[in-house]
Amino acid sequence: MSVVLLLNGPNLGILGRREPEIYGTDTLADIEAAVAEEVGVRGWEVTSVQHDSEGQLVGAIHQHSETTVGAIVNPGALMIAGWSLRDALASYAPPWIEVHLSNVWAREQFRHESVIAPLANGVVVGLGAFGYRLAAQALMHLRSAP
Repeated sequence: MSVVLLLNGPNLGILGRREPEIYGTDTLADIEAAVAEEVGVRGWEVTSVQHDSEGQLVGAIHQHSETTVGAIVNPGALMIAGWSLRDALASYAPPWIEVHLSNVWAREQFRHESVIAPLANGVVVGLGAFGYRLAAQALMHLRSAP
């Protein structure tokens, strides 16, 4: 069975109650179910990992690097200075998509640059929880492209 790694960083475990005017009311469980529904059409499964610690996210990438067909990654604020996360993703061979619930470029200046985005196969921002569905579709497309 093919597996997609759904990786979520700091503070994303409290989605649904964390600043809903910015991040929406969907919980992380809602997002996990939506991604599972999207990739389920391909017969794929989802392994979901959320940690507030960068080191644990790095460990998850290493643990799943050879057993997954791709990843959907919302690094949260680690996009700004998560250098060890960036290095772990640099060694992750399958395609992966970076996702952000809010439009980071419409927010504070410090959110305007991601240290990991240059490594991603694509980036989805500002579309709320629906962005994860789009990332899942993009990942399936990338895996079927010649």
